[in-house]
Amino acid sequence: MDSFEDILLQFVGSNILLIVLAVFLVIALLMAVRIVPQSEKFVVERFGKLHSVLSPGFNVIVPILDRVAHRISILERQLPTMTQDAITSDNVLVQVDTSVFYRIIEPEKTVYRIRDVDGAIATTVAGIVRSEIGRMELDQVQSNRSSLIEATKQQLANQVDDWGIEVTRAEILDVNLDEATRAAMLQQLNAERARRAQVTEAEGLKRSVELKADGELYAAEQAAKARKVQAEAEAYATSVVADAINAHGLEAAQYQVALKQVESLNKLGEGNGSQTIVVPANALEAFGNAFKMLGGRSS
Repeated sequence: MDSFEDILLQFVGSNILLIVLAVFLVIALLMAVRIVPQSEKFVVERFGKLHSVLSPGFNVIVPILDRVAHRISILERQLPTMTQDAITSDNVLVQVDTSVFYRIIEPEKTVYRIRDVDGAIATTVAGIVRSEIGRMELDQVQSNRSSLIEATKQQLANQVDDWGIEVTRAEILDVNLDEATRAAMLQQLNAERARRAQVTEAEGLKRSVELKADGELYAAEQAAKARKVQAEAEAYATSVVADAINAHGLEAAQYQVALKQVESLNKLGEGNGSQTIVVPANALEAFGNAFKMLGGRSS
């Protein structure tokens, strides 16, 4: 009776071809299946030539013929902060700190069209920043930083498009000046502040004079209106007296004069000073005549 080992050897000897074939199929299957992570893309070559790009998930390739040549991360990347010198249109030397964020969206272009992506982007950014700042004065660089950032991002996006790269952000972090330029700008700023203070003070004095003149003009207008009203009242009173004289003769005029005399004497008597009143000699006669006329009027 044959042993178990003899039986196994006979089975393997008679089926070795099938066993080799089965092992080959398993290995081929393992080589054909490619699971791509969400954050990556695989570049597949066939006989050394670009064949396809595997997206995240389950993928199948042809074993032996195809191979994964490059594994490219599609996560957003940030270049290290770059500092480059630039000269403004008014000949001021500045140092600009920039930072760029990008991600690879077409790995086949990035792999076969550019060797050092970070270095190429850094060089491109430096050229764009120098060109843009060269068109601007120093004051514009300081005040229009947002437009400078937008122009840099737009031009950079256009130039790196052939590399399969998408620029997500381009930032101008800081614009530094040398000490001499900084001191000159500080002096200019102080002079500008002093000028503005003088202008503000002058405008305040001007406004004060205008308001004072307006007040005096208003007072004069009101005084003129008061005199006009008084004149109209006096004219009306005069017209009333004239009408009374025309209607009643000289007696009405004498009555008005006597009434005024009585009122004047009453006011003199109501004073807080001495009660002794010195009047002309004919005043007593006029006073008596006034009372006679008043008595005649009241009857």
